[in-house]
Amino acid sequence: MLRFIVRRLLQLIPTLIGLSLLLFIWLRSLPGGPEAALLGDRATPERMAAIREQLGLNDSIWVQYGRFVKKLVQLDFGNSLQRGAGSVTEEFFRRFPATVELALTAMLIAIVVGIPLGYLAARRRGGFLDFGAVAGSLLGICVPVFFLGFLLKVFFAENLQMFPSAGRLTAGLEYNDITGLLVFDSLITGDFMVLSDALAHLILPGLTLASIPLAIIVRMTRASVLEVLGEDYVRTAESKGLKAKTIRTRHVLRNAMLPVVTTIGLLTGGLLSGAVLTETVFAFGGIGKFTADAIAARDYPTLNGFIMFIAVIYVLINLLVDVAYSVLDPRVRVH
Repeated sequence: MLRFIVRRLLQLIPTLIGLSLLLFIWLRSLPGGPEAALLGDRATPERMAAIREQLGLNDSIWVQYGRFVKKLVQLDFGNSLQRGAGSVTEEFFRRFPATVELALTAMLIAIVVGIPLGYLAARRRGGFLDFGAVAGSLLGICVPVFFLGFLLKVFFAENLQMFPSAGRLTAGLEYNDITGLLVFDSLITGDFMVLSDALAHLILPGLTLASIPLAIIVRMTRASVLEVLGEDYVRTAESKGLKAKTIRTRHVLRNAMLPVVTTIGLLTGGLLSGAVLTETVFAFGGIGKFTADAIAARDYPTLNGFIMFIAVIYVLINLLVDVAYSVLDPRVRVH
């Protein structure tokens, strides 16, 4: 297992180099160049020339790329251009826990509901539950996230007033910030008032963000279980008189989970990369909302840093998926 993990880590090196090249090329292909993106409406030939000299854009392309990689290694992306914001790196790590908390909540909902529902739908193929699961998953994929978020917000937050409509915590409520993860911090400090308030703020955005992953996991689990149920080794286990629980866990679920685990990993990476629409609707204050504001403000340093951070996180999550896949199917380690 250790050799497998080391081999996968070494394979990340060319991937990260490729990511840095793509980001470097993208930055140089912006309309008018990076200097125009930085100056925006204030761009004049004199100011653009000064910025080019300041950023070293008059040097050779290889010198620029070497300087670019050095700053990436040092996590030096400069300062955000948005009002009241600090350095890009500080802003990312200050806001990233909010996105992590929201994404994990959404994925927990999707997994806890999606895998059992997909399994039961496959076991009762053609029945009412199967029809409802398939129809519900199609609806979950088709309904836009921002529209679902507005519906949940209007109905449950404004009309019924069951849940908060925005933010991560009620204004004025003090808490001990240790990791930035409100639920985790309140648990380890025993502050159950903050815990209940943070969970209440997570429910609506968590359900909104979970809609698409839930639908995909239901469909993937159903299709995978149906495929495994038709395999010879499952029929052989049934003919031998093995207990139904043993067949479900050891033969059906373990083999059916292989493509589902891959799907969950990819979906988690997508959620962690910034739930822009969900965070915007609920003013959640994570990297998704800040990225959306950066696009509107043409905040070039923030986009530069956040894109690279997000890409690295996505690659690392794929590594974890490979490790989980190898645990479920040891044959993967030999490849």
